[in-house]
Amino acid sequence: MQVVSLPSIGTAAAWREAARGYLSAGVPPEDLRWHCGPQAEAGLFDTAAAPPAPARLVAVPRSFVSLAESVAWHSDPARFDRLYAFLWRLKDAPQLMSDRGDAQLAHLRRMEKAVHRCQHKMKAFVRFRETGSPEAARRSFAAWFEPEHRTVEPTAPFFARRFGDMDWRILTPDVCAVFEGGVLRFEPGAPKPGLPEDASEGLWLTYFRNIFNPARLKVKAMQSEMPKKYWRNMPEAAAIPELIATAPARARAMAEAAPTLPPARTARVQAAAEQAAAEHWAGPQDGLAAALAGCTRCPLHCAATQAVPGEGPQDAALMLVGEQPGDREDLTGRPFVGPAGQLLDTVAAEAGVAREAVYLTNAVKHFKFRPQGRRRLHQRPDAGEVQRCQWWLDAEVALVRPRLIVAMGATAALALTGSGGSLMARRGMVESGRQGVPVLLTLHPAHILRTPDPKAQASLRGLLRGDLAAARERAGLGIPSGQGAA
Repeated sequence: MQVVSLPSIGTAAAWREAARGYLSAGVPPEDLRWHCGPQAEAGLFDTAAAPPAPARLVAVPRSFVSLAESVAWHSDPARFDRLYAFLWRLKDAPQLMSDRGDAQLAHLRRMEKAVHRCQHKMKAFVRFRETGSPEAARRSFAAWFEPEHRTVEPTAPFFARRFGDMDWRILTPDVCAVFEGGVLRFEPGAPKPGLPEDASEGLWLTYFRNIFNPARLKVKAMQSEMPKKYWRNMPEAAAIPELIATAPARARAMAEAAPTLPPARTARVQAAAEQAAAEHWAGPQDGLAAALAGCTRCPLHCAATQAVPGEGPQDAALMLVGEQPGDREDLTGRPFVGPAGQLLDTVAAEAGVAREAVYLTNAVKHFKFRPQGRRRLHQRPDAGEVQRCQWWLDAEVALVRPRLIVAMGATAALALTGSGGSLMARRGMVESGRQGVPVLLTLHPAHILRTPDPKAQASLRGLLRGDLAAARERAGLGIPSGQGAA
């Protein structure tokens, strides 16, 4: 049997090169015995020789190369024998890397996981102490660590990146990492040195004590993440037994010092405040328009020219509510003076409803639009904007006290009934409004104008005319002199 000796430093690369040579030469695993470190004692039939140079390339899955790079740093003396035995099988059956039932692969995966866990613990638990003069150009530090596996060499580049502005040494029983002048090198293992006391450890211990939360203490979980075998080289570990012992008393003290629950009257006060905030404006009748002009309840006031209040008799029996002001309404400050308003006037007259007899307003008082060149394109208000502006609509309903409200379009229906859906199915029906005033649902004139087909447009216009005529009758309005319902 041939003994293959690998160096303690650069072990992974050396094994990979040797394994490539033996594999290309067709040497089976049972003819090799792998050894890492000082020269192994030869057996009766053992021979030592340099690995053969690779005669040909043998392709293996890339995932095995990654696996071997980790397993090579495991502390198991038989790790290289296991790797080569699996590699020997893998050269003829590459699919083995995805075979979860393969016992050899499962064992190697467990070794890989153990190495990764050891690397993680090394990154978390290495504690440096300053060894050089603080006045030197590059400060110097050293740390003693006892890893479970031989993880110094693959983990040292992390520390080189993390602490690249200082010189440091990580000393372990197997391999030592030395970083000086920005250059990383490795040396044979060393015994535990006598490192000097570090003044910053006291500050670190104070910080550790203060972040320790006794109310969330779980000893088993803590020891799983911070195994006790690492404690002897961690300065904060000296405080852990005391912190565990005093945790119950400290948790009780924290609970006793916690703020008390608010008195029962607090909920009533908050509820009253919320109700007051939801109530509509209740000032004098002639001051509503002036109050509305200063409205900032939603962001729409930022881009609009002005708020557009309702218009009509303060004692009107019928109120017509649309969606929001359009471009013309925003500029003039009056509701329903644009194309949709002109159509409404025409259809309302055909239904026997005079404009001067009804109160006209919108669910939202500011114009919401999207600029496109010199034009301002209408945008539908969202539910939040409708809800904020409902404060003003409720004020108008409370001041006018109409017998009937006509909700023209989905936005008006949402503001007045709480639901803006299925408008065509609900059209022509009378529903209960938020303030107890009945609401008749119908189309918005703008919807008719946006309908391209002339026949469909005429049909929708007839529906709106019929709904307005029904609203006139229900509200008890007479037909204006000289007019008749179509």
